Amino acid sequence: MSRENTETRTKILQATVETLEQEGGRGVRMGDIAKATGISRQAVYLHFTSRAELLTAAFLFLGDQLDVEGRLAPSRSAATGVERLERYIEFWGNYLPEIYGVAKALMMAQDTDEAAATAWRDRMLAMRDGCRAAIDALYDDGMLASEWTRPKATDALFALLQVPSWEYLTIECGWSNKEYIRRMTATAKRTFID
Repeated sequence: MSRENTETRTKILQATVETLEQEGGRGVRMGDIAKATGISRQAVYLHFTSRAELLTAAFLFLGDQLDVEGRLAPSRSAATGVERLERYIEFWGNYLPEIYGVAKALMMAQDTDEAAATAWRDRMLAMRDGCRAAIDALYDDGMLASEWTRPKATDALFALLQVPSWEYLTIECGWSNKEYIRRMTATAKRTFID
């Protein structure tokens, strides 16, 4: 890809992230992004063949901007299952406030916008995979509580860490992010560790 194409693609992705945060996902169309970037709608389609592809790429772009891979490294390199669980919850709890605007926009739009639903499902599958890896690490260490199967424990951890739970506890109840991480970690350890 030429430098000009890379710059245009980056401009489109940045505009998409900003538009999602500002508009809450309502009515974010390819034409809106074209207007925000000062390029034609057709040019946007040259880079992204569908809104679903654009919205998914925008979320991945945001993750790259926030160094998601580097931030996941402590969890992925944890020496024990317990440490992996702790580090994953710490990562997620610190990452959520930074992606919340885009996440909220996609969540709000998913019931009426298939492209937003596709993008949100894609990102939540990645988050669920992180939950699965933490549970698998506990299981491999022989630490997963005996009443749990790996799939059921993954489901439960995934449910515990959902964005609406974080939103309710931090925004509605006034928990600090530090308190959220501490309490979710303690809850997960009591729930999943023998």
